[in-house]
Amino acid sequence: MTELVLDDFLPYRLSITSNLVSDAIARAYDVLFRLSITEWRLVAVVAETGGITQGDIGQRTRMDKVTVSRAAIALVERGLLAREANPSDRRSHRLVLTDAGRTLYAAIAPKAIELERRIFASFSPDELAGFTAMLHRIEAVTLALEPPVHPR
Repeated sequence: MTELVLDDFLPYRLSITSNLVSDAIARAYDVLFRLSITEWRLVAVVAETGGITQGDIGQRTRMDKVTVSRAAIALVERGLLAREANPSDRRSHRLVLTDAGRTLYAAIAPKAIELERRIFASFSPDELAGFTAMLHRIEAVTLALEPPVHPR
């Protein structure tokens, strides 16, 4: 029987590393902008898309509905996001950045890029390209393992 050694188990290593990176980013965003990592992800996704539904944010970021909803409510209350009618589905709404949200994003994005640069500074461009390609492959294989969704 093969013994499981948690520190050598790649899914565990991925999780630990992801949590460490997310925690470093979360601390920086909390101190500088009073944003949680979830709130920052919503701001970034909304900025990139120009407007998106909460359901689409959940699918894109792999965050659950409750997490997305709570972050969206907090950002709307802070005046960083606004809800607008969804022209393609009247039952839902889209989240869009307000002027204050666009200003915040413009201030955060360069800091996010700088933090990424600091975290990965000791890696060569080839190592980073290989690592990124590997992450995409892991994502694709993992998505293929998911059981198909059946309509009810």
